[in-house]
Amino acid sequence: MIEAMLSESQKRLRGEARDFARAIPRQLILDMDADKVRYPREFLEEAAGRKLLGLRFSQDYGGRGLSWGDEIIALEEIGALPLSLGCLYSLVSICGEAFHAFGSEEQNRKYLQPTIQARLCCAEALTEPRGGSDFFGATTIARKDGSHYLLTGQKRFVVGAEGADYFLVYARTNTEAPGRESLSLFVVEKDMGVEVKHVYGLMGTRGGGTGRILFRDVRVPEENIIGREGQGGEIFYRMMIPERMTSAAGILGMGRSALEIAARYSDKRKAFGSRIRDFQAVSFKVADSVTKLDAASSLVYATAITIDQGLNRRLARRMVSEAKAFCTQVAWEVVNDAMQILGGIGYTSVYPIERMLRDTRLAMIWTGTNEVMNLIIQHEYYRDLLSRGDEGRDVEADALEAEELEEKVYE
Repeated sequence: MIEAMLSESQKRLRGEARDFARAIPRQLILDMDADKVRYPREFLEEAAGRKLLGLRFSQDYGGRGLSWGDEIIALEEIGALPLSLGCLYSLVSICGEAFHAFGSEEQNRKYLQPTIQARLCCAEALTEPRGGSDFFGATTIARKDGSHYLLTGQKRFVVGAEGADYFLVYARTNTEAPGRESLSLFVVEKDMGVEVKHVYGLMGTRGGGTGRILFRDVRVPEENIIGREGQGGEIFYRMMIPERMTSAAGILGMGRSALEIAARYSDKRKAFGSRIRDFQAVSFKVADSVTKLDAASSLVYATAITIDQGLNRRLARRMVSEAKAFCTQVAWEVVNDAMQILGGIGYTSVYPIERMLRDTRLAMIWTGTNEVMNLIIQHEYYRDLLSRGDEGRDVEADALEAEELEEKVYE
């Protein structure tokens, strides 16, 4: 986050988040990357002990009642940690949004409050084996059976499949309705009969217990629907805000960390009798990276303000998509350039750049691929542009032959 943007209270929050990130044991990070640790519950417990989970949610449930403008500061600092830890941290914000915006008081007390306190761990079950980016093509079914629903189906790429206590699961409650009106969101406790069928071996972002879960007529009480039946599509769109904001802000922390490693290295490493930072091939990569990260940080901050003001839902949808796509692409480019600056040693485990490269690659895929983000961005832009009247200068008329309407052929 750019220093000039921060208030004094935000600087204090940044200090708290930095202290937390510094306190995470190096050995935990190494063990997670080596797949020796599959779900670091102690990480969430440490965050909860410092009251750093669920920052945006009410103090009644253990949060701080802060804004998105505040939360992105903590996310960027925690982003200096491996992406799997940042993801587990962010899940409290993501899953908590469903309870915060649509849940009942009982659900907030039963699930949100203990999640913020790390007495319960949450996970989100979105993707299906045949679904991928086609979220509304979900085939998991929830059939009404008296005062319960019977869930049948499966979800994959669930972060926390192995370690979470409960899952937020989208299932089709009306097979005749259009996709966006057919889904409902359920809180499904693992002990209700959820089967963890496979834990994935991942290229990076390891240690979060990511797996595939199976439901075989799992009995879920009707009071575990969040919102109302058929409201799943609306809830999904709301939850995409924290999904994409946490991805955007968190990945910037990793990008900045990679840049700092590379810049320090370039100030020490010598070639041909000079520090390599004195070569434009290196220093210009640093300059480009600094500029990209500052631009990305500014976009995230502007998006946070837009969400907090709550003035334009469609603009917020476009901007969170812009932030997610731009920030994850920037982080990927910055980490790549950091590895190039370090050269061969950057490709080894002597520096963490190789792990960062493996981690950042996933960020351009999850919570909606960057290609899907571009679909949303252009769609919302065209919708806004073509619905507006003439608000500014008619620049199209500022051409010498602008009046030659017969030359403006569109069909």
